[in-house]
Amino acid sequence: MPIGSSVAVNDSVSDKFPKNEEKKKVKSMRGIRLLLLFVLVASSVLAGCQALKKDKVGGELEIFSWWTSGGEVEALNAVYAIFSEEYPNVTINNAALAGGQGQGGNMKALLETRMMGGEPPDSFQVHLGRELIDSHVIAGRMEPLDFIYEDMKLYDIFPKDVIDIASYEGHPYAMPVNIHRSNCLWYRPSRLAEAGVTEPPATWDDFFIVAEKLKEKGIPAIAIAEQGGAGGFSGHMLENILLSVMGADKYRGLFDGKTGWDDPDVTAALKIMDKCYTYANPDYLSTSWGDINDRFVSDDGPAMMIMGDWTHGVLMSKGFKDYHWTTAPGTSDYFMVLSDSFGLPKNAPHRANAIAFLKILGSKAGQDAFNPIKGSIPVRTDGDRSKYDEYLNSAMDDFKSKIGTPSIQHGAAVKQSFLLDYDIALADLATNHDVVKAQGLMVEAAKVAGLGQ
Repeated sequence: MPIGSSVAVNDSVSDKFPKNEEKKKVKSMRGIRLLLLFVLVASSVLAGCQALKKDKVGGELEIFSWWTSGGEVEALNAVYAIFSEEYPNVTINNAALAGGQGQGGNMKALLETRMMGGEPPDSFQVHLGRELIDSHVIAGRMEPLDFIYEDMKLYDIFPKDVIDIASYEGHPYAMPVNIHRSNCLWYRPSRLAEAGVTEPPATWDDFFIVAEKLKEKGIPAIAIAEQGGAGGFSGHMLENILLSVMGADKYRGLFDGKTGWDDPDVTAALKIMDKCYTYANPDYLSTSWGDINDRFVSDDGPAMMIMGDWTHGVLMSKGFKDYHWTTAPGTSDYFMVLSDSFGLPKNAPHRANAIAFLKILGSKAGQDAFNPIKGSIPVRTDGDRSKYDEYLNSAMDDFKSKIGTPSIQHGAAVKQSFLLDYDIALADLATNHDVVKAQGLMVEAAKVAGLGQ
């Protein structure tokens, strides 16, 4: 009986164990079904979020710029065309403004008002470097663009030096669309030939020899535009004269305090600038920056002009062909760098649209559409060189091989407050021809701006 009882007990236990296993299996299956259901729901929610995110790209896109001249407008429109093809449900509001004090003066003034009032556009044109950083990044008005750079792998495609200029405290805040060169001398071979000159001047001593020959023939040697004062044209010329007199290291020292604005080399550069007015178009005080290209291509126009390589795009847009290029006197070893860029303001009304626009600007397609028309080279190192002409291919080579220096007039080297005072000092020089006064104004401007502190 005990054995029989034992068997009975064992039979009872053996009957129970299968039932427990079945219950475990049932529970396990239920858990798997719940897990699968959760995954399906999560996937559905994620897909919905992604669709919602994609749907956010729509409505309006407001872009501020100062591009209103030939070549500039067409280049920006080429980018807009790519954007519109990819995002046809977005209406672009191209809020471009010309004129005002300094390059982009009217646009920058309106932008400052709106940014300070918490009503920014979706994105805006700004020179890469101190112009953006001091005006808006340090003030806490911009979003960093690390997420776009990482997504587009731009840390591997943009030159490190350019990324450094675009960055503040290790974070990029701007999407550069191009690289421009400031130190270009544009000249008309036919006008030089009228004075028996076959080659453009390579130094400032050569320049003034050529200028005298042109003056004897009644031909202005150099195009200058100073209408309204503080327009920045002389500022552009002077940065290249300073570089030619000082060399790269001493020139850079003007911005970190190692070179004072009272330095004798600054005096020498201002004297060269003042002497240039003697050989300029006689109406330089009543000629605006926006009109100088028309003066340059006119039948009685000046023989030469020191201006950035956007001039190439402008002259091409006019169908003008009687021109060639070299470097500004004394700067053949250098590449004076500036870059147009766009940023992402905090509280941009259509943030998703702005991000999509910035990605187009940074793309290979966007840069190769924009730059051949604008007369600039791409920031990207993988640009399609077959799309670029003789000048632009030479600029690409020089950008890699020449010594790079930052532009004063175009925001790479200095903050906007100093630039305005710098231009005012040169407007006074253009009118009164007082080198001592102009240099004194620059010394004071550097103190106020805290250059080198």
